[in-house]
Amino acid sequence: MGRPPTVEDVALRAGVSRQTVSNVLNAPDIVRPDTRERVQQAIRDLGYRRHAAARQLRTRRSSTIGIHLDPYVGGVSGVVLDRFVHALTERASDRGMRMLVYAARTADDEIARLAELWEGSEIDAAIITGTFHGDPRTHWLNEARLPFVAFGRPWGEDDLAAPAHLWVDVDGAAGTAAATRHALTFGPRVAFLGWPSGSGTGDDRERGWLRAMAAAGASGPRWAAEEDVAMARAVVAAATEEVDAVVCASDSLAIGALLAQSGSRRVPVIGFDNTPTAEALGFSSVEQRPEDVAAGTLELLMGPTGEVVTPRDVVAGAAHILIEPRLVVR
Repeated sequence: MGRPPTVEDVALRAGVSRQTVSNVLNAPDIVRPDTRERVQQAIRDLGYRRHAAARQLRTRRSSTIGIHLDPYVGGVSGVVLDRFVHALTERASDRGMRMLVYAARTADDEIARLAELWEGSEIDAAIITGTFHGDPRTHWLNEARLPFVAFGRPWGEDDLAAPAHLWVDVDGAAGTAAATRHALTFGPRVAFLGWPSGSGTGDDRERGWLRAMAAAGASGPRWAAEEDVAMARAVVAAATEEVDAVVCASDSLAIGALLAQSGSRRVPVIGFDNTPTAEALGFSSVEQRPEDVAAGTLELLMGPTGEVVTPRDVVAGAAHILIEPRLVVR
């Protein structure tokens, strides 16, 4: 077929009327299950995709999901979020949805931008990233009744028992626990180089190191540095403890730890994020699997087959997806 498949093509393939195909697309609950499955199979076989502009006229929806674009900061930071946004765009397109990227430098700026987009009917839903303790964005989104999913947990407010919104996150503790178990194969003294205490993500990753060290009956120093290669290098260079390996909360910190080593005794360093830099320099790192995070985000936002975003009930145990990362050993 030299042109994109149409509703008529789907109807012919499934042996049903054009109206039945329209019902499956717009009100699937009124179609008998066997007929619905036959039409959905025809849609998959033909690769049919709804025309977003036509759907907007019929449903008064924009078929668009808004997502914040973080400011460019250089270095190796931001690679995971870049992959996440790219994966979201591809998977949303497969569902007949579009992504609208917007910029904002603060949480208040983001709320103002979201309000403009929502009130102007430019978006049907939003995806926010970088959640933190007391995040005002989630409160505003709930009050505005704008469907959304957060990449990042609520950090103690409503994580599991009483969820107030939908969220997807990477199990950072599981990642650093795996990294620590690998590090322990080089010896019992494994250091952890993380961010200063108080960061939800950083504290979660530290918990994985603590858990694995306790399980092994091992001990090691805890070093702290901001997310900066030069700062991490200075902290490790100034340390007086001898260790057998270093587990880091990010690849940026891992690079600093590698650069701090001198002389003949160089210990293994394990990072977190598995950026292209980790691959280029040849150190092990924890892969966050942002493509799986993107798939989970859309699953929560739209359901397994939904095409148009609708508000979802938030139910304990079904309001979040926790992605387990994997350790890439080099």
